[in-house]
Amino acid sequence: MREDNQLLVLTHLSQLLTYITGFGGLIVPLIIWLTQKDKVFKMDDHGKKIVNFQISMFIYAILSIPAIILIGLGFLMLIVIGVIAFIFPIINAIKASNGEVTNYPLSITFIK
Repeated sequence: MREDNQLLVLTHLSQLLTYITGFGGLIVPLIIWLTQKDKVFKMDDHGKKIVNFQISMFIYAILSIPAIILIGLGFLMLIVIGVIAFIFPIINAIKASNGEVTNYPLSITFIK
C-alpha cells in the first residue's frame, strides 16, 4: 500500500460536487473509495467515514421535509445541514493532508 494524502484530500473535497452538480458528492467519493481502498493507506477508513456522512446528510435532508410541512423548522434544518455538509469536508480535507484523524459530526455508521 502506498501513502497518498493528496488522494485522501481529493476524496474529502469531492463531496463538494453536490453543490455544483447536485449529486456527485456521494458518487465520486464512493468510486474513489471502492477503487483505491486496497491500494492507498487509510483510504478504507476515510472512504467509510465519507460515505457514512453523505448518507447521513441525505437522510437528515429527507427528514427535514416533513418538518417543513408540519412545523416550519425544516428550512432551518436544511440550512444547518447545508452548512455542515459544506464545512466539514473542507476541515477534514485539511486534517487528511496533515495526516490527522478525521471526524464527521452527526454521522450514522452504516458501513463499518
